[in-house]
Amino acid sequence: METRTRPETRPSTSPGTRLRAGRAATFAYFALNGFLMGMWIVHIPSIEHRVGISHAVLGWLLLLLGAGAFVGMQLVGPLTDRFGARTVVPLSAALCSLTLVLPGLATHAWALGAALLLLGLGNGCLDVSMNAHAVQVEGGYRRPVMSTFHATFSIGGVLAAAAGARTLALGWSPAVALGAVALLGLVVAALAAPALLPATSRPNRAPDAAPPGSTGPDAVTGSVRARRGTPRHIWVLAALALMIMLCEGVANDWSALHLRTVLDAPAATAALAYGAFATTMTLGRLLADRAAARLGPVAILRYGAATAAAGLTAAALSPWIPLALAGWAVFGAGLSGCVPQLFSAAGHTDPDNAGANVSRVAGLGYLGMLAGPAVIGPLTHVVPLNLTLLLPVACCLVAATTAGILRPGRSPRHTAAAPDDAGAAA
Repeated sequence: METRTRPETRPSTSPGTRLRAGRAATFAYFALNGFLMGMWIVHIPSIEHRVGISHAVLGWLLLLLGAGAFVGMQLVGPLTDRFGARTVVPLSAALCSLTLVLPGLATHAWALGAALLLLGLGNGCLDVSMNAHAVQVEGGYRRPVMSTFHATFSIGGVLAAAAGARTLALGWSPAVALGAVALLGLVVAALAAPALLPATSRPNRAPDAAPPGSTGPDAVTGSVRARRGTPRHIWVLAALALMIMLCEGVANDWSALHLRTVLDAPAATAALAYGAFATTMTLGRLLADRAAARLGPVAILRYGAATAAAGLTAAALSPWIPLALAGWAVFGAGLSGCVPQLFSAAGHTDPDNAGANVSRVAGLGYLGMLAGPAVIGPLTHVVPLNLTLLLPVACCLVAATTAGILRPGRSPRHTAAAPDDAGAAA
């Protein structure tokens, strides 16, 4: 009698399926982060009125939000490397969700300041940890996917604007609206957590071997050496992130004011300047991954920054409102793919220390986003507003001329996928 051999049990989840699930979870966390911070932004006027503070006081308190974010970024980077993004990302998302409700509960300036400090801390933790996991996902796909994640963050902000407008129209108080969003954030954080990728181990690497994906002559060799200090190459990437995100900060805070004060545009028309910038920024990030896969990160940074410089120059010097709006749109399109390339390069420089390296680049970049609007203000006392916009133009030109720091072929994400990775990269 013929005995049939019992078929070998296959793993319940293939590597390709796990990778796709990890990518979907990363999308969820990026969208959640954008949605949480967007809901805070939408409720700023209501919270300012509730607390009874002036615009000037609010401006100072917002610095605490930035300070908390910077601290959170520096703290969570090493923690992500030690415990893995799969552990740190959900906890960071829960922290960011829980702290979102605090500004809505504040009734005094000091309470709002403390709430913003904690909210910034949660936001910084989530920002770095989810970008570190995005680097891990990108390494699995072996092709650029980072820009799309950043586009999802922007989409989350758009959804927050729509949801916030609805809750305000219904008369919800900031505490109720932000509390409901906090609960939603906790649910999303819990549901997406199981799909995150486990930390990868590299037992076959010699202690003194160069880490896969090392970039630049100053990249450290070996995880032991990496922990002794941040490579100079990472600080160069961080400086470029500071300059690029300074440009983004200027667009966020000064684009509408530029049209309003320099070109005397109506308020509704002036608002289109930021709308044009944000729209092309989001669309550009949705397309940047395909462009990076075909052209490489150097081209994305070099030609993107140069395009942004041309667009902002046209906007700054234009005497016509339509041309200025077009300039802001080109500015957003040019910048769209730049920061994701820097984050990705930082994470792939040394996978063992991806969290710490991303935290350096994200931290300085965040400072640049805060510093940009603050620097433009004092400069307007010396030169007209449109001429102060030549400062971010100069930053874009510096980024364009130093884009060689991202020379292709030094990161595993630009290598062809191995045959057994074909299913994962689908």
